[in-house]
Amino acid sequence: ADCRYTCHQECCSLIQLDCRRPGQCQSQLSPESTFVPPCSQNVTQTVEEEKPEPPTVQEIKQKIEKYNAKVTNCLLMKLNDDGTYTGFIKVHLKLRRPVTVPAGIRPQSIYDALKEVNLAEMTDKRTSFYLPLDAIKQLHISSTTTVSEVIQGLLKKFMVVDNPQKFALFKEMRKDGQVLFQKLPLTEYPLYLRLLAGPDTDVLSFVLKENETGEVEWDAFSIPELQNFLMILDKEEKDKIQQVHRKYERFKQRLQQTLKEARGKPG
Repeated sequence: ADCRYTCHQECCSLIQLDCRRPGQCQSQLSPESTFVPPCSQNVTQTVEEEKPEPPTVQEIKQKIEKYNAKVTNCLLMKLNDDGTYTGFIKVHLKLRRPVTVPAGIRPQSIYDALKEVNLAEMTDKRTSFYLPLDAIKQLHISSTTTVSEVIQGLLKKFMVVDNPQKFALFKEMRKDGQVLFQKLPLTEYPLYLRLLAGPDTDVLSFVLKENETGEVEWDAFSIPELQNFLMILDKEEKDKIQQVHRKYERFKQRLQQTLKEARGKPG
């Protein structure tokens, strides 16, 4: 009655008021008189966040023209008659761990690519190696190509037979001198993000990294892959132990040298 607080009747049990002036209420209003009728269904719908409407063909056409005007490397986007469009994206591969590839397979030729020959299925032998750090792969994709399809396409081009769930596509942005990474959902469309950001890779770039967020589904991996994980972890553990040993060995040497120099000094 003092602060004239008003709430919906169905919200009454959820409200806890901290009255700072107890006993000084100037009105004798009953609690029921502070209620208002429950919200109607229409009011609730207007509060919900509305999803943005998909752009029209005319809006896409204008964005593509604006995008192509900034392109300097001839990698233009092209609008199709059905409203879809095609273009290029560059993906940086920043993988810290080795990948599994077929052993003894020749590199993929243009003929294999055109015929969509899967060389990985030609042998059961597997080997692991590290991809070059920050390697860049250029992909020609469509506006309907999802993040999941981009990851699968990258793995196929490098003949990587690891489970695609081990990898994730991130968008890299630079803001206020900082580099920010954001994991993209599998249903996102990278070419649309490229179109909105423009061709400047300093504004937006795509990065393929290990998918280390969320719970790992170990059942999705084969026995050789799991054994390979154990070997990698064992190697990383040994490397870490050696780093710690070297670090404290240097501390020990410096301490001994300091004590040796201090012995010849008075006090």
